[in-house]
Amino acid sequence: MTKEKLPFAIGGEEGCDVFSGRWVREKSRPLYEEYECPYIQPQLTCQQYGRPDKDYLHWKWQPHACSLPSYNATLILENLRGKRMLFVGDSLNRGQYVSMVCLLHRLIPENAKSMETFGSLTVFTAKDYNATIEYYWAPFLLESNADDAVIHRITDRVVRKGSINKHGKFWKGADIIVFNTYLWWMTGMPFKILQKGSLKDEVKDIVEVSTEDAYRMTMKSMSRWVKKNMDPEKTRVFFTSMSPSHYKSIEWGGEADRNCYNETKMIEDPSYWGSDCSKSVMQVIGEVFSKSEVPITFLNITQLSSYRKDAHTSIYKKQWNPLTSEQLANPVSYADCTHWCLPGLQDTWNELLFAKLFYP
Repeated sequence: MTKEKLPFAIGGEEGCDVFSGRWVREKSRPLYEEYECPYIQPQLTCQQYGRPDKDYLHWKWQPHACSLPSYNATLILENLRGKRMLFVGDSLNRGQYVSMVCLLHRLIPENAKSMETFGSLTVFTAKDYNATIEYYWAPFLLESNADDAVIHRITDRVVRKGSINKHGKFWKGADIIVFNTYLWWMTGMPFKILQKGSLKDEVKDIVEVSTEDAYRMTMKSMSRWVKKNMDPEKTRVFFTSMSPSHYKSIEWGGEADRNCYNETKMIEDPSYWGSDCSKSVMQVIGEVFSKSEVPITFLNITQLSSYRKDAHTSIYKKQWNPLTSEQLANPVSYADCTHWCLPGLQDTWNELLFAKLFYP
């Protein structure tokens, strides 16, 4: 019995786990320079904001049992002719989106590309290819009170049950979708779910559930949306796993009150797994995907990214608010150990996406 060929696939299955491997030094890295890509947000341009070291740029992911296919921007653009590639999720998914644009845009002449933002949707257009690469802000995938693409720093977060179509109507017609959602579920336990009605109602029917149950509800909603709106013979769906943060250096043998600030070397222990990456949430993803009737390709970037405490933006980024003298005296206090410098680690996520898209 022959397996149906997945859309976009050009190579057969090798049966190699590309997510299990190690980082090796590579002279030809990075795949592009920061100054060459005008699309990187100032929250991710670490060199521009004074990062003194460059070591973090020169690593390549090497799977144990095979090699990753070389990233081929021409192949992607040719296959995107007349199509839409869409990233949906939080700011970590935005970073992966921007990385993808940076990896491709050099092949496109200045007058044949554009980047525009319409509320929650950002669209990069490659005019000669009639192709778009898009990003849609939806940190919970479902409707929430943190859906404003700019003003979403809300402490008391509420998600509306079964509300995926609020955002999903903007995703329809995409040929490739890359979802993620994790970070925003991990603040504030238990989690607040609006059972029915509107988030604007004066009196709300809210129940509190565990993070795992809230997350399971969302994964099931996503899975149902995919089944209803994506054609498995023409389209592909990916899900990027949780992105690790490095806020507790004691976990990798550092001092108690430190984090990723000033970390320039990666974690060597191959079994390292930080407390910020919830194994129970990872289990929920596995459970829901194993029952999904439509294939969703899992991009398991968690372990390989866990080693990279050296790759975060740390203090080398545009600050939203002016820093206080107390903060300036203690850089650890404002280091961002969640997001990643570009170029950097997230280019590897896209190499893995490339591998799974064309050589599943």
